[in-house]
Amino acid sequence: MKTDNDNTYDVLIIGGGAAGLSAAQMLGRSRRSVVVVDSGEPRNAPAQGVHGFLSRDGVSPAELLRIGRAEAQHYGARIVEGEAVAAAGNAANGFSVTLADGSVIRGRRLLITTGLVDELPGIAGLRERWGRDVLHCPFCHGWEVQDQAIGILGNGPWSVHQALLFRQWSGNITLFLNDLTLPTDDELEQLAARGIRVVAGVVESLRVEQDVLRGVALAGGPEIAVDAVVVGPQVRARLDAFAGLGLEPAPHPMGIGDFLETDADGATAVPGVWAAGNVTDMRAQVLASAAAGAWTAVVINNHLMAEELAADVAAHRESLSVAR
Repeated sequence: MKTDNDNTYDVLIIGGGAAGLSAAQMLGRSRRSVVVVDSGEPRNAPAQGVHGFLSRDGVSPAELLRIGRAEAQHYGARIVEGEAVAAAGNAANGFSVTLADGSVIRGRRLLITTGLVDELPGIAGLRERWGRDVLHCPFCHGWEVQDQAIGILGNGPWSVHQALLFRQWSGNITLFLNDLTLPTDDELEQLAARGIRVVAGVVESLRVEQDVLRGVALAGGPEIAVDAVVVGPQVRARLDAFAGLGLEPAPHPMGIGDFLETDADGATAVPGVWAAGNVTDMRAQVLASAAAGAWTAVVINNHLMAEELAADVAAHRESLSVAR
């Protein structure tokens, strides 16, 4: 454990969202010294509430993080506000992370919980409504737009699945192909069978009046009224700071962006470095990310314990040898 004369923490966590804070809480309860570095840019910040999180349903993202920070700090975790820009080191000698202000923080083990960045299509009005009435996940926000007129903005093959999925929440679904989604004959049959309207043409903008989404405007064409828009963004893992460790994002097999590959316990290809949350599992909702952070913390603690045990056994044998 960290002492007053030691500036190296047991675990250095980069990213203070649900996964990072959950890991910090678990490690603190395990009497590990832990520091969490957070840039203050959570992916879900625009959302009005977090849903599907048992006992916290509807809480604002900011309030959830406030609660999480307080709980982690209660068990001794240190929270540092800053942006990680570079990382170096190895499992034998520990890891160091340099922040944008030039400061350096060190840890025996490194946990990456930096999450993802959503890359939205460049359509006027889309970014401004993101997390409000421009959505992507029915399990996160479908209940809030049930039975409304929902437009699915074509952004690739995945958009057909989104249209079919959101049909469960509303009978008024329109799929805008946007020249980026080309349904197969089988998919067109499925869309028709579910009563989903398919509209060709490029989407030019969203029409908003008095801060209320009113419709989707097609280039050179009509405007179609909607109450909410669904889009599947491309997602990018926040990994620039870790290139020096040899960690690179891998293309996701679903073709919707990139992520950091790990094993089932969150271990990366670099010994001593783990990852949890959306940076490695883009499907994970907030509750799942928190659970992944907690489990990965257990795994990291056990690795540290094994290292300490080996050192203590070696010291014990040495002392017996000297005594003889």
